Amino acid sequence: MTSEMTPPDAANRTSPGREMLNKVPEVTIYFWIIKILCTTVGETAADFLNNRLGLGLTKTTYVMGSFLLVTLIFQFVVRKYIPGIYWLAVVLLSIVGTLITDNLTDNFRISLVTTTIIFAVALMATFAAWYARENTLSIHTIHTVAREAFYWLAILFTFALGTASGDLVAEKSGVGYLLSLMVFGALIAIVAIAHFRFKLDGIMAFWIAYILTRPLGASLGDYLSQSRDAGGLNLGAMGINAVFLVAILGLVTYLAISKRDVSTT
Repeated sequence: MTSEMTPPDAANRTSPGREMLNKVPEVTIYFWIIKILCTTVGETAADFLNNRLGLGLTKTTYVMGSFLLVTLIFQFVVRKYIPGIYWLAVVLLSIVGTLITDNLTDNFRISLVTTTIIFAVALMATFAAWYARENTLSIHTIHTVAREAFYWLAILFTFALGTASGDLVAEKSGVGYLLSLMVFGALIAIVAIAHFRFKLDGIMAFWIAYILTRPLGASLGDYLSQSRDAGGLNLGAMGINAVFLVAILGLVTYLAISKRDVSTT
C-alpha cells in the first residue's frame, strides 16, 4: 500500500494554527515495512522490560512514557518531517500503547473484550473530533499543531486497540501466534485489494491497515520470541529486539539520506 492509498486533501482548507511543512512521511512500501517492525519491537520490548529486567508494568510505563513525552516535544517543535524523530516516536508509541493495554488487563483486571471496545470507541471519537475540526483525515496535510495532535492521538489509540484485539485473538481465543499472524496478514491483503481493485476510500483503507498492522506485528514478535510450549519459536526477546531495531535504524537512515518518503507537495 503506497502513497496512492491516501488521496490529497480535498478540503483545501487550512486550519488555524502554526503553519509547517507536512510533518509525516509519504506512505510508501518503506512506511509499511518500518511500521510493522516498530509494532513488533513494541510488543517484544514491552515484555522484555517488564519481565526480563524486572521493572514491572508500572515502572516500565513511567519510564517509557517519559521517553515518549520528550520525543513528542521534539516532534512538535520541528517544522518539518525528520525521519529519526518521527520513527522514534512511533516505536515509543508502540511500546506505550502495549503497556497501557497490559496495565488495564493485568493491574486493573479489565477484560480484553472491554479494552478492545474502549479503545475502538476512543479511536472513533478522535477521528470524529478531527474531522469535525479539519474536515479531513488526510495524512498528506499534517502541517498544523492541531492536525498533528489529532494524528498522534489516533496513532496511540491504534496501538492500544491493536494490542487488545491482537491478544484477544491470539491468546484468549486460543488461535495461537502463527495462525493469528496469518489472519491479520490476510485482512491487510483484503484491505489492499479493496482499495486498489475496488476503489475503497484511500483514507479509510490507510487507517484500517494501520490498525491491523499492530496485531500483525505483535503476533510476529510473539511467534518469534515466545517459548515453544506457548506456540512460539523461542528466539528470545532480546535478540528479536536487536535485529529489528537494527533494521529500523538502517531503513530510517536510508530514508533520511534518500528523501524517498518526503512529501513533494
